[in-house]
Amino acid sequence: MGNEQQEVGSLSYSHGVGDSPLVGLTLGELLDRTAGLYPDRPALIVRHQNQRYTYREFLREVERAARGLLRLGVQKGDRVGIWSTNYAEWVITMFAVGKVGAILVNLNPAFGTVEFEHALLQSGCSTLFLTSGFRGRDYPALLGQICPESLHSVPGALQSAKLPNLRNLVFIGDSPAPSSMIPWNELLDMGVNLPADALAARAATLEFDDPINIQYTSGTTGTPKGALLSHHNIVNNGFLIGEGMRFTCEDKLCIPVPFYHCFGMVLAIMVCVSHGAAMVAPAEYFDALATLQAISEERCTAVHGVPTMFIAELEHERFREFDLTSLRTGIMAGSPCPIDVMRRVVREMHCSELTIVYGLTETSPGITQTTPDDPLELRVTTVGKPMPHTEIKIVDPRTGRIVPRGTPGELCARGYAVMKGYYQNPEATSQTMDAGGWLHSGDLATMSDDDYCKITGRSKDLIIRGGENIYPRDTEEFLYTHPDISEVQVIGIPDRKYGEQVMAWIKLKPGATSSTEAIREFCKGRIAHFKIPRYVKFTDSFPTTMNGKTQKYKMREISIKEMGLEEAAQIATA
Repeated sequence: MGNEQQEVGSLSYSHGVGDSPLVGLTLGELLDRTAGLYPDRPALIVRHQNQRYTYREFLREVERAARGLLRLGVQKGDRVGIWSTNYAEWVITMFAVGKVGAILVNLNPAFGTVEFEHALLQSGCSTLFLTSGFRGRDYPALLGQICPESLHSVPGALQSAKLPNLRNLVFIGDSPAPSSMIPWNELLDMGVNLPADALAARAATLEFDDPINIQYTSGTTGTPKGALLSHHNIVNNGFLIGEGMRFTCEDKLCIPVPFYHCFGMVLAIMVCVSHGAAMVAPAEYFDALATLQAISEERCTAVHGVPTMFIAELEHERFREFDLTSLRTGIMAGSPCPIDVMRRVVREMHCSELTIVYGLTETSPGITQTTPDDPLELRVTTVGKPMPHTEIKIVDPRTGRIVPRGTPGELCARGYAVMKGYYQNPEATSQTMDAGGWLHSGDLATMSDDDYCKITGRSKDLIIRGGENIYPRDTEEFLYTHPDISEVQVIGIPDRKYGEQVMAWIKLKPGATSSTEAIREFCKGRIAHFKIPRYVKFTDSFPTTMNGKTQKYKMREISIKEMGLEEAAQIATA
């Protein structure tokens, strides 16, 4: 028996145990509770709009918007899209939609017409909130290309041949609303004459397991899939991550990440609202200078970001001008966190309790987290342990069997945070969630004897060179020790002889120069020969998603084209 227990204990399986039980509240009930506890604490500060709300004022605006939605005829389970950057109205809409039991559909502000049309059609949105646009995109005009009726319809009575479910268009912003759209302020006034108990009556029909949100994954290939999340998913994920950060009503979180993404919506908005903390939006979309100014002037205690955002802040020419000593914590997530960058954020931005959260849109998103008490070495080399109420296992991708600890395999998760499924897509759901309720992440990882997980790469990013398995993260971490390198991304590109070769895209620090030969010489004798980049591309930027995640598949496509490797790319590999 003892040997059997030891054998089981050596496998890569663990589950998080915590002091905090799960919360059985809907989104609206959570906000009601927080506003009751902290009515006069700052709730939402949106600097670029010069808008500030206490929790009492924020709840009032949410209920005005919710009553407007009831007046529009929005029913429980209806899908309500929002196409906007980081506006106060985004956060208000999120909770208003939750209050009426509808399902918020997060639309990426960077969507083009093809992605936008797919999301609207696939989700069946009945109501759409939108701004004037983003970075040269004219949203009303783009909507008009898909749905010409939207250019001349009567507000609240849209009838579209292509988008038959879409009825209501609500315009966010200071500029005059198009004639076919309901201005935001008009929506807020629409529910004034509703019966006093109308909102409470709707709330009485809601359960915390009801779906509340559709988030379209930015997948590297194929059509985006809509992860369907419940009140229970996001309320508890936000609450437990906040507990892991030791958040209280005294905290103020600077949020430079986009609201539409799970990083902004759950790891930021839900973390704050579940703890009575303040949400601080420094700008409409990421701006390093605006972020530094917001931290300093608002005396923020926490800041979130993907590694590229922290790098931009640290390397901003005015970085030394700002007093960042109010900072205590924050989250670095979204993509692998370079060790050197993590150390600099702790040291130079005073984030002594900075945490790492790993997860997926499909897991609401957090499933592992480091703690403020973890030694820096663990916080810079792992993504922490399984979060409370979450199971993790690491399996052989070919056999599905759990691998021994320390052995790379695919990370799988099970628990309250796992999505309800992909909206209206049972085939994709069954490919990602197995019969045992495990969600397969597609990420390769190892688990240590004390449950700490380390992400070694995406299964599809694994480079196989002449039979050698190469994890891009290993080479990336080594190259970050080079004194002239600011950012690096390692990819595999096709090769006739070896199947694949290692290529590094490198962004140098300002004023630095280098060459492929110099980079290779730096690596020789210090990492395995097969991990040394065969090719190097020096660049000023990387292709990224809206939320700052690098898109390695695009880097691969660009490199194949630039190097004339289209023919080699067609060679089938095992």
